Amino acid sequence: MKKIILSINAGSSSVKISVYSVDVGQRPVQVAEATVSGLTAAPATLTYVRAGKTVSKDKELSTKVHSQRDAFDVLLSTLVADHELAQISSDDEIDLVCHRIVHGGDYDKSQLISDETYEHLEKLNDLAPLHNASSLAIVKACLLKLPTARNVACFDSQFHASIPEHIRTYPINRDIARKNHLRKYGFHGISYAFITRSTAEFLGKDPDKVNLIALHLGSGASACAIKAGKSWDTSMGLTPLAGLPGATRSGSVDPSLVFHYASDVGKLSPSSTKELHISRAEEILNKESGWKALTGTTNFGIIANSDEPEMKLAFDLFVDRICGFIGSYYVSLHGQVDALVFAGGIGEKSDCLRHAVVDQVACLGFDIDETANGAKMEKVVQDIGKAGARQRVLVCSTDEQFEMARSCSEDRELWL
Repeated sequence: MKKIILSINAGSSSVKISVYSVDVGQRPVQVAEATVSGLTAAPATLTYVRAGKTVSKDKELSTKVHSQRDAFDVLLSTLVADHELAQISSDDEIDLVCHRIVHGGDYDKSQLISDETYEHLEKLNDLAPLHNASSLAIVKACLLKLPTARNVACFDSQFHASIPEHIRTYPINRDIARKNHLRKYGFHGISYAFITRSTAEFLGKDPDKVNLIALHLGSGASACAIKAGKSWDTSMGLTPLAGLPGATRSGSVDPSLVFHYASDVGKLSPSSTKELHISRAEEILNKESGWKALTGTTNFGIIANSDEPEMKLAFDLFVDRICGFIGSYYVSLHGQVDALVFAGGIGEKSDCLRHAVVDQVACLGFDIDETANGAKMEKVVQDIGKAGARQRVLVCSTDEQFEMARSCSEDRELWL
């Protein structure tokens, strides 16, 4: 008997829902996808695709959409009200909802959401202020609006539970670190799980034997060393702030920098709420930094294609930081690397970024085929490496919604 899964991905400026029809234990089949974008830059827009055909694209919403919860309400109404989406004629036909939750703390696998799970995740909101609280608001909405559906939390951090202790440990007082759960967790793990499986299949290797340096590059960006199919190291840390810079995130900086930046950094931000406490320091580094601080725009396409000095600075800085992680992970994997993999919105779309990065790490044996690099993505994984090069270079069209639905379809306990 087929089941219907909603796979919800709530980002800082958008919410996406993919609808899958699933036979338990089989590969999910997508029947629809709807996205509300522009939550931080009004007006919000709706894009809706049913059975591979675009029903609406970037349609401005007449209703006011201020939050991820508002966006979810619009998306659910769009799906249920569509009489041509035969799989969902009412809320009761949705069997399972899987939610992307950025920070899962010590959870090393997906969790069926109970009152206890929900309360535990609320305590982690401060560690992922741009994501967790908004995702949990949607979880709460699902519990109210879809009472017959089961809700599952899929964590961006769970893929990184395999990181060795000597890599995930911070050199601080061990008792304080244990008491407050202060260690490297890592994020973008749902994407990296998809990248690992898809790349291994492309290379004809067992996923448990593949070694990769994977780059998830978007408005939030990270790098990951994958050893024998498992996370060995990743650039993000206790929170998603560490590592590579992003659209509004600083990435790793001297820890004392923020205290020289402003005098009120230890105080709570005016945007803090009863449920979510954000200091001015966190607000500055998460929301007022990155390439927006350098260029005035969060659109990396504009940055990559401009000759303006401030744009070139942001581009070169990003390339430099990415290459630093590639070099570090290449050494950490002892040079045993099956492929360098680009993914994420920027990683998949910016051929000039890929060219610049691969050119800088050419000393490690990576090289790029310019024709392949400039070609349109038509497959899940495409080879853009130069023939005869010592190392492979690939692009992967990652799909976090599918990965969540797939993992839930294979968990038979969820369907008992």
